[in-house]
Amino acid sequence: MYKLKYIRRLSGILAAMFLASTIATVAFAADAEPIDTRTQEGQEISTEAAYEMTVDSNSWEGWPQGPQTYGEGDIVMDAESGAILYAKNIDGKAYPASITKVVTMLIALENGKLDDKVTFSADSVGCVPYGYAHIGMKAGEELSLEQALYGMMLASANEVAYAIGESVGKNAGKDYDWFIQQMNERCKELGGLNSNFVNTNGLDDDNHYTTARDMALIARELLLNHPEFEAISQTLQYTIPATSMSEARIFQQNHKMFYQSHKNYDARVIAGKTGYTDRCKNTLVTCAQDGDRKLICIALKTHGTNVYDDTENLLNYGFDNFEQLDVASLETSEDIASFTSGSKVTVPKGVTFSDLKMTLAESKDNPENGTVTYTYHGQNVGIFGVKYSQSYIDQHTTKTNVSKESQSSNTGNMTSKLKTIVKYIVIGVCVVIAILFIIAIALIIRKKKIQRERRRRRMQMAARRRREENRRHRK
Repeated sequence: MYKLKYIRRLSGILAAMFLASTIATVAFAADAEPIDTRTQEGQEISTEAAYEMTVDSNSWEGWPQGPQTYGEGDIVMDAESGAILYAKNIDGKAYPASITKVVTMLIALENGKLDDKVTFSADSVGCVPYGYAHIGMKAGEELSLEQALYGMMLASANEVAYAIGESVGKNAGKDYDWFIQQMNERCKELGGLNSNFVNTNGLDDDNHYTTARDMALIARELLLNHPEFEAISQTLQYTIPATSMSEARIFQQNHKMFYQSHKNYDARVIAGKTGYTDRCKNTLVTCAQDGDRKLICIALKTHGTNVYDDTENLLNYGFDNFEQLDVASLETSEDIASFTSGSKVTVPKGVTFSDLKMTLAESKDNPENGTVTYTYHGQNVGIFGVKYSQSYIDQHTTKTNVSKESQSSNTGNMTSKLKTIVKYIVIGVCVVIAILFIIAIALIIRKKKIQRERRRRRMQMAARRRREENRRHRK
């Protein structure tokens, strides 16, 4: 009996070990899924839970530990290299509120001129619900696109954002819906794959959402190629002159980090946009410069009044823990003739050029040009345009070779993952076989014990019958 109990306990322990190894295998093999923050009313997580959410970049090998934040989606990106320095649920979908207007500004600048006319229709002035930001524009009024951009970005005027989309679309021979389509298409072109915009102002809509990564890519494009973004953002007060229908309108910048009187004033801040609704909570775009370095910080669905504290902590983290290396002066590859779009990677302090891995990719349109990507322990620290050397061009006359190398790399990564999964499956199968073997031994032992018990009982019964027979003979 003692042996049987021992075997049963051992079998239970092994079974538990097998279950744990199976769970570990699944967890190891699966990538962490982004958290969709677009919860229904009454299903919000607590402020404490938001603060305790995982900071993904803190698990990256060789990466500085970043601060906890009260946001449900935060990112810090280096503007020149595109390197992501801090990542917390950066691909989790969230409602953007008025930082949508950053996207609207990009499309307006790319498809219009500052002196273009923006005309206010009944639809534009009537789109604003009670209590939401506006500057009281009236149907039939006109502004220049430049004036309208100030009204949209500083005062966060929702009717102005609508009118910009409507007028720029009309000036392009299209309409408001075309402008919305450009917002979505441009976001995808910049690498933003998880956004969907249905209006130009960020008013609440279930189908209007973005991610921290996508917003950083859009802000980066503005910061690098449209100086109007900085010029308008740094204007603390702006006046739209009186029109034939209204008096002059005066309004201020809403982003508090521009004001010296605010506790989170930061002289490094050069551009940004605020956003808030009850459902979206606080959202914030902040761009800052320290020396030659420019950082972009996006905060989505920040709980309480912590958005400026979080942003300050994240900017300090980015500037204090990272530095740039000019790879153009360090790269010795004979495949690269010159860099054509920047050359400064952003790495944790203390990392050297020899610590980086470099990969090349040929341009689809021109085999003489391409991109070079530098990574540190698998993390992208810079992507730049390059012109290939003649020797490289001679060796790669078709795109097939590059495609094959890419496919081979992807296949190698997939093979590595499959080998890891197979290894754990084999371990699991071995554990199952061991358990079955032990159970089989236990059953054999039990069967033999039962047989011995039966033989003992038969012998006892036979002995009893003999004793009875002997007693009868004596009588």
